[in-house]
Amino acid sequence: MSTNDPVILFDPYPRPVDLIFSAADKARLERLGRVVWHDGPPAPAAFIDEHLPNAVALIGQSPMPKERLDRAPNLRLIANVESNFMPNVDYEECHRRNIYVLSTAPVFAQPVAEMALGLALSTARRIAQADAAIRRGDETLYGEGDNYDSFLLQGKPLGLLGFGNLGRALLPLLRPFSREILVHDPWIHPNVLASQGVEPVSFDELFARSKVLFVLAATTTENQGMIGARHFAAMQPGAVFVLVSRAGVVDFDAMLDAAASGHLRVAVDVFPEEPIPADHRARRTPNTVLSAHRAGNIPEIWHGMGQMVVDDLELILRGLPPQRCQRALVETVARFRSKPVG
Repeated sequence: MSTNDPVILFDPYPRPVDLIFSAADKARLERLGRVVWHDGPPAPAAFIDEHLPNAVALIGQSPMPKERLDRAPNLRLIANVESNFMPNVDYEECHRRNIYVLSTAPVFAQPVAEMALGLALSTARRIAQADAAIRRGDETLYGEGDNYDSFLLQGKPLGLLGFGNLGRALLPLLRPFSREILVHDPWIHPNVLASQGVEPVSFDELFARSKVLFVLAATTTENQGMIGARHFAAMQPGAVFVLVSRAGVVDFDAMLDAAASGHLRVAVDVFPEEPIPADHRARRTPNTVLSAHRAGNIPEIWHGMGQMVVDDLELILRGLPPQRCQRALVETVARFRSKPVG
């Protein structure tokens, strides 16, 4: 590669290079252009600005306002490997210039979906509580006596709030349990949902009917804190509420109140503040199963991020649209409000 070759600018914080790329995919990337690697803390602004004029791709979360895009006439791709669409990119300007802005979020869908199912099963059958009781040496009931409020997922109405990457990955895992799968997603037309073999329902109906409700929605300007006390009160006594997407969509205290009262059972993988404060009331709330934001980030999927990015960059440089990563859609991307990783 010469200094005149197209530049692929790499600034992936908070994810390190070797977590994203296998050796094979790193080699594939280096065949596509002159890769300027930056590993560690966010790259200094001067580092980014120096290489933008020749850059065809930026892999990372560096701010890209219009004034920076003006200095990047050859840019074709911004690939966010943090896997959130952040408000530090001028998406409308990228759209106008035919610059693809992509996220590696789909790589996390399968592990989160499997964890969501596991949390639901654990909560419905009180697996975590039974384990803890034995370890404390205070299990008092056996067999049917200890299963007085356990229930099967089989044949129950199962609800999905959100039908993006996570919902589509979870759906085939739920089909063996129930034919009654209810979905609410205001960004997807009801006929599209129906074509997937699910029942589109209103927001309120989703809470009223679901025996197990999976919250799979990203935080947006439209849904921050929208799930509150009245929604929990509308759920069936003993229903299971599984939160695995973003804590920002829920009134967290109202959720814990519903668990503490015994009205609901709650499984949580995401929290309003992370790391979880030592004195957070969730640590003391009964009828809960807790996980410290570990549903999606497992080693066997890490290199999938790099593979997806290189696959799509290969296509883009051939004049074809990307097919692996999630695209930032100008109509919706400005509404996302998820907190950054790290």
